[in-house]
Amino acid sequence: MQLTMTGEYAIRAMVHLAGLEPGTIAQISDISKKWNIPEKFLRKIVARLCRSGLIKSHRGVHGGVSLSRPADQITLLEVVEQIEGPLALNKCLVDEDFCSRITVCAVHDTWNETQVKLKEMLASRTFADLSKMKIPQEQTAQAEV
Repeated sequence: MQLTMTGEYAIRAMVHLAGLEPGTIAQISDISKKWNIPEKFLRKIVARLCRSGLIKSHRGVHGGVSLSRPADQITLLEVVEQIEGPLALNKCLVDEDFCSRITVCAVHDTWNETQVKLKEMLASRTFADLSKMKIPQEQTAQAEV
């Protein structure tokens, strides 16, 4: 399993929003600059986060985006699964019909245990926690997609 750039950028945007005062509306262009995310790409990610209910979009002259609920109620696991889909180290962990060897597989229990622990860890990290960590200075160059 590897996090895609879409997932990475979604997490950066959520950390940014979580670091703001509750109710603050952020401009997508500001998030893009501060976190070195291509703005056009970020707009697509923001649309997905809005559809998933994790953030709200505000229209108008002073529009932008904000968290849909308090940062301490949004977990890293929620964002990862909304952007990347269900977390699975191996297909047999989400589709039992994928493999007929589950009951005799030497590593199935290990994959399952590892996946459970990974989900527990990601579910234990809220964006309130993450926003207290390092925040980058405004970036001057945009990242390439």
